[in-house]
Amino acid sequence: MAFPPSFLDELRGRLSLATVVGRQVRLTKKGREHSGLCPFHNEKSPSFTVNEDKGFYHCFGCGAHGDVIAFEMQTHHLSFPEAVERLAGEAGLQVPVQTVEERDRARHASTLYDVLEAACQFYEKELRGQAGRGALDYLRRRGLDDDTIARFRLGFAPDSRTALKHALKGQALPEPLAVEAGLLKTPDDGREPFDLFRGRVLFPITDRRGRVIAFGGRTLGDHLPKYLNSPDTPLFHKGSILYGLAQAREPAAKVGTVLVCEGYMDVIALHRAGFAHAVAPLGTALTEQQIELLWRMAPEPIICLDGDAAGQRAAAKAAERALPLLKPGLSLRFATVPAPEDPDSLIRNQGAAAMQAVLEGAVPLSELLWRLALAGHPVDTPERRAALEHDLMEQAGRIADRAVQDQYRRYFRSRLWEALRPVKPPYRPASGKMSGNAFGKGGNAFGKGGGRRHSIDRGADGRLPGVGPPPIPTPAWQAQERLLILTVLAHPGLLEEVAERLGSQHFSDSDLDKLRQEVLKHLDGWGSLDSEGVQRHLRSCGFSQILDCLLEASAHDQLAYFKPDASVEAVRDFWEHVFTLYSQKELTADLHQAEQQAAAALSEETFGYLNALWSSKTEGTDT
Repeated sequence: MAFPPSFLDELRGRLSLATVVGRQVRLTKKGREHSGLCPFHNEKSPSFTVNEDKGFYHCFGCGAHGDVIAFEMQTHHLSFPEAVERLAGEAGLQVPVQTVEERDRARHASTLYDVLEAACQFYEKELRGQAGRGALDYLRRRGLDDDTIARFRLGFAPDSRTALKHALKGQALPEPLAVEAGLLKTPDDGREPFDLFRGRVLFPITDRRGRVIAFGGRTLGDHLPKYLNSPDTPLFHKGSILYGLAQAREPAAKVGTVLVCEGYMDVIALHRAGFAHAVAPLGTALTEQQIELLWRMAPEPIICLDGDAAGQRAAAKAAERALPLLKPGLSLRFATVPAPEDPDSLIRNQGAAAMQAVLEGAVPLSELLWRLALAGHPVDTPERRAALEHDLMEQAGRIADRAVQDQYRRYFRSRLWEALRPVKPPYRPASGKMSGNAFGKGGNAFGKGGGRRHSIDRGADGRLPGVGPPPIPTPAWQAQERLLILTVLAHPGLLEEVAERLGSQHFSDSDLDKLRQEVLKHLDGWGSLDSEGVQRHLRSCGFSQILDCLLEASAHDQLAYFKPDASVEAVRDFWEHVFTLYSQKELTADLHQAEQQAAAALSEETFGYLNALWSSKTEGTDT
């Protein structure tokens, strides 16, 4: 909705910025300004200032800046129109409606809000009356006190087809409006409309501003469905709202996260136990719109679902829907209440501390996806491991944001390496003998058919015949470190893409590692420089000697990838290949050590471990 500039100027002029900010921040007046601790980041000394004359706030710590409308949006997680409407009410201004259509829609919505509010008051009154005695007893057995019942405006719909209908008629609220608001239902055969909710405890569903827009009803008997929600209406769309949103919005801003559970009673129980940042979807798995709504409240909402099969399916569905939407800094975390509990029963049986422990065990979305994938894949053969890797890479490929997608690919490759890496056997001193079936069934140590066990003669130093002291080769990863940094120096534009992985390493050569660190300092400043410009800068910083050594080595290698006219795709593929090899340096070291151990003390365990390492290295190189 667009607002006339004159209206916004009047709104800003009528409100004291210091007064609005002062409701959230303890301000101290210093001259013409006020100062205090910034509400948008943690700090111990004040860096947040409010300039009443100029009408803006600014934080010198985190950079937060804006006017009174921006402050209302940030602190209360409101959209621009919502913040304007809220402040206009405080300032005593009528929000302008610009067109006839907008004016008609606003007037019609206002009447729908009126009929829903009247229904809510009717249901609240019925809960306290004779008809609602059983419903009130039910709520109290569930541990709800009067304050909680009033705060969430819980009510009761009498088991009558016309109770609400007649109550609304008595307030001169038109019947067609009640039908449009989802309170009355019109039969297909053309008979008179009747009450939708009958014989149910009712949970009002509100919008972000706390206005009633729908209801959820729980039966007290055996009627199905157990829970019934209002149908979609002009004010209510089930997949785009969350139960408890109005109550949870400000607590979520204070604690920095929002908690998503499964049902109405879970939300209420969590609020009573001190988790006032809890909300719930309305009987379905989280939708894309609800995920976006959660991200407006906190960057990493915690999805806390039941440990039963249905809860885990809902978690998997939420993860699936979130993947394409992920952006830097925006994700989900997942916590599981141990079966057969739900948050409500867990808190009643074990207390708030048990619930806190569940939340502290929340795992990132990436970890949940890894666990789900691993649970469905045996990994006892190369083909099955390849299938697992394929599925994980396919999951990562669904992420639209390229930077986040790349991070997920790296994470999954790292987890695959950790999970499939051979387990190193304990070292055992040389015994001088090895059982005859170490290499195969039913044969001697070096082939089939002999049937007898051979003793392996060793020299005085215990080594196998013909095996001398192991050579001390130059580790291959030292050359790979030089190639990684040379490629970036030759093609500075590649730095932004590979910076995070380059920054996660520590080069074995101290001079080369210092050069690596210097290169990473200029992630944002090398976009317009070519290779020669980068080299001039590095020389000016005292890196001439190591740079000359690198350039001399690259001239000797004469690799096409270091030439200015090399294709971007070829250079990127080359860097990725070298990095893949380099990331196996620990495997190479393990392999070298295993070869030495096998030479000194050959056994079934050492041979099996050595063989597994060779298989891992071969598979990693092939990829």
